[in-house]
Amino acid sequence: MTTFRGSCSCGAVRFEADAPAKFVAHCHCLNCRRAHGAGAVTWAGFPEARFRITAGEGSLRHYRTETEATRSFCGTCGSTLLFSSPRWAGEMHVAVANLDDPIEPLPSGHAYADRAPDWFPIHDDLPQYGGESGMEPLQPGSDID
Repeated sequence: MTTFRGSCSCGAVRFEADAPAKFVAHCHCLNCRRAHGAGAVTWAGFPEARFRITAGEGSLRHYRTETEATRSFCGTCGSTLLFSSPRWAGEMHVAVANLDDPIEPLPSGHAYADRAPDWFPIHDDLPQYGGESGMEPLQPGSDID
């Protein structure tokens, strides 16, 4: 079985997850963009039973959002690492940028694509989703505001 390993920038927090990932996708929601300081965040979702912190659990800090999601980051270097939510109960979402190993599968779509900022347009042919849930199919070639 393939195991994906990752860490924060300073190495204080280390984690691993056993393949396969349930999904890999880019998220363009405002919460992800602000939490990561980026135009989008690429997440890999794993069943919690196949995810573990291997070092530095005491260095993790957690932020509970207004939607009851939990964003976890390193208290030493500030690297944003993890996301969990009652909406996806039983899953741990890992920020792909913090993985040491190449992820499989490759990203399969864009969540909240209708919220992508003008300064970070989507230029690939992956499926785009949006609406209230972020996962409603968008019409190909439709304007994204």
